[in-house]
Amino acid sequence: MKPVLKYLLPLRTRMATGFCIKVIGTVSELLIPFLMTYILDNVIVTGNVGRIIAFGVLMLICALVASLGNIIANRMAAKVTRDFSYEMRRELFSKTLLLSAKDTDRFTIPSLESRITSDTYNVQNFIGMIQRMGVRAPILLLGGTAITLIMDSTLSLVMLATLPIIFAVVYSISRKGVPLYTKVQKRIDSMVRVVREDAQGIRVIKALSKNDYENRRYDEVNRALCREETHAGTIMSIVNPVMTLLMNLGIAAVVAVAAYRVSIGASSPATVIAFMQYFTLISMAMMSLSRMFVMYTKCAASANRIAEVINCPDELKTIADSGNGDSNYHIAFENVDFSYFGKQNNLDNISIRLKKGQHLGLIGATGSGKSTFVKLLLRFYDPQSGSIYINGRDIRSYESKEFRAMFGVVLQSDFLYADTIEENIRFGRDISLEDIKKAAKTAQADSFIENFPDGYGHLLSAKGTNLSGGQRQRVLISRALAGNPEILILDDSSSALDYKTDATLREALSSEFSHSTVITVAQRVSSVKSCDIILVLDEGKIIGHGTHEQLMKTCTEYREISDSQMGGAFVE
Repeated sequence: MKPVLKYLLPLRTRMATGFCIKVIGTVSELLIPFLMTYILDNVIVTGNVGRIIAFGVLMLICALVASLGNIIANRMAAKVTRDFSYEMRRELFSKTLLLSAKDTDRFTIPSLESRITSDTYNVQNFIGMIQRMGVRAPILLLGGTAITLIMDSTLSLVMLATLPIIFAVVYSISRKGVPLYTKVQKRIDSMVRVVREDAQGIRVIKALSKNDYENRRYDEVNRALCREETHAGTIMSIVNPVMTLLMNLGIAAVVAVAAYRVSIGASSPATVIAFMQYFTLISMAMMSLSRMFVMYTKCAASANRIAEVINCPDELKTIADSGNGDSNYHIAFENVDFSYFGKQNNLDNISIRLKKGQHLGLIGATGSGKSTFVKLLLRFYDPQSGSIYINGRDIRSYESKEFRAMFGVVLQSDFLYADTIEENIRFGRDISLEDIKKAAKTAQADSFIENFPDGYGHLLSAKGTNLSGGQRQRVLISRALAGNPEILILDDSSSALDYKTDATLREALSSEFSHSTVITVAQRVSSVKSCDIILVLDEGKIIGHGTHEQLMKTCTEYREISDSQMGGAFVE
């Protein structure tokens, strides 16, 4: 709980004010039965109507103060809870965006989504309840107990005899709550994963008529969640009936003892009436405390999951530059090895040097390591051995903002969001409309954008589903070019473009962005044919290196790819 409670520190003054108001309201509520007993025993017998009315008005004032105090304090609690949860969600979301790719893989996207939503909701509920009932319930319990001890210690001790048993039951059951609700939240992660996958693949599901299959898959995780929730709920729900039973036994004992004491003149009926009211208040306080214990178990489980993300150390730390790089080269990979899981290298002894303005093409079969090469250059991961340099400087020595500003990137799984084309290209950066249009022209997107009635103000749907595949790719390329990047990475970004548009795009890049070093990842030879250097990758190793003409002579695999795509040998 401690890591998330830090978000309450800036709100401590408002919380303290709300607590003070809640204390005043609760104490006023506690005085009402006491005043009633005093009136019955000491005021009515005098026959003084004015005095009776005065004490009645005093009771009314206490009731009003109690009511207004609770209303005001609860409103303040709601505002504190709102601001607390806002800051907690904001920092959690911000930390999620800053996680390394390795940590994101470890947590998984569905789990991060459920931590931002359902886990923060559980913590928010507890913080709200602790402000509303965390002050009121202990005051009612302790204050009511103290007053009853003063009024009739014998009856009070009968009532208090049940409290240790109640506390023991609540404590023993609540200890089991955190691991139980941790399992529930993990099941929620699984359900979110399935929902997320189905939402992303809804068109494929419909196209292949797999609705029934996906329904069964969802039912499976849904039933598993229900089992965990039922198990946790069954155990935690034992608290209330056990408490109610013990409290009712206590009330029965108090009534029996009170009846005897009244019959022998040791206590008055007025005292018994007040006692029953205090016992009701104490019972309500105990029930509130039990609910808080149950809610605390949910909150603690969720708070631990939130803290895991917020306190996750930054794996990709900035280090001092080794000074081993060669500033004559813009980008250099020196004997780089990398493995995602530490068992088998996904890239093996990769070495390549590029001068500023050169074009590098990466080609190879699926899983050959092309996208991994890009991820290492972008420092989504750090290599297990070897080094990567930009401008002669180890990329690990760059601060994040300085480093990211060098790149313009179009990745395989890139996205568009529900906003105008202009804003999708600008992407929150300080880029003028003129520069946006210039980038779109280079990306061969300006022509179709201008054909829309509202041009660059044309509103896109989520993921750009109201554009064709080729149009989406050209908007994404426009986004990458709009920042005038030092290094441009195009990871399979022209797969949906026809050959003519692809060729025109490459000519425009050579003309308009000759100052940028361009790395093109492609499946088509035509997309990398004009590159200054082409790397042919296979199972993470470089099996070909050179220009198109050189590789056609020296690399059998490259020649086979070229012949199958551009004419020549027939490949079965």
